[in-house]
Amino acid sequence: MRQPAIFFGHGSPMNALGGPHAETWRVLGQTLGKPGGVVMISAHWETAELAVTAQAKPETIHDFGGFPEELHAMQYPAPGSPELAARVSDLTGATPSTGWGLDHGTWSVLAHVWPEADVPVVQLSLDRRLDAHGHFDLGRKLSVLRDEGILVAGSGDFVHNLRTWKRAGGEAYPWASNFNNAVKTALLRGDDAALIDWVGLAEDAQLSVPTDEHYLPLLYVAAQRLPGDDIGFFNDVIEGGSISMTGVRIG
Repeated sequence: MRQPAIFFGHGSPMNALGGPHAETWRVLGQTLGKPGGVVMISAHWETAELAVTAQAKPETIHDFGGFPEELHAMQYPAPGSPELAARVSDLTGATPSTGWGLDHGTWSVLAHVWPEADVPVVQLSLDRRLDAHGHFDLGRKLSVLRDEGILVAGSGDFVHNLRTWKRAGGEAYPWASNFNNAVKTALLRGDDAALIDWVGLAEDAQLSVPTDEHYLPLLYVAAQRLPGDDIGFFNDVIEGGSISMTGVRIG
């Protein structure tokens, strides 16, 4: 069965401990069933060349600080898949690596989607040599995996500006809402060129994407769209004024 492609707005690592966004991820997992494996592109693994995790038992990486001990103690012992890593390597030229594991962009979400940790997961890095078009084109190379029972996923945030984040919460900044809506509109139209040229997508786009590592995983998911695929959104809210939790399901 052809698998969908999913983008997760993962927000704060604290979502790993539960809450309304985590509950939506749990329900999503129930509707998805269990694919043969997941290829995840996370905002939190940037490399100087393309790499893919290849170990059978990837480490749960706590790549953050200043959070409760309960969060630092969490483990997500999902298996890796050297076989899937080799397939991704064949498709993309990525170097198999055992120097990384599952970072919080991956496990904080999947701990709710598949809490039994029984779906194999590999991560594909963000190759910082590539521009936005290069990331999208790389995502296209992964699309054949959907018909091989593999779910392609990205984890980041449409809008991610920590400098303007309101710790006490509050309404979204107008520029954040405008950009979030512009991204959704481009996805619904299938306007890949607009998504790739995100700086021109909406006024003040660079306030929403001051650095692009949280946006780029979306391009890998958008690149999975095939004729006939529908698009839906979930967790479509902006937290603290400037962190978008919006998720996307394609297919």
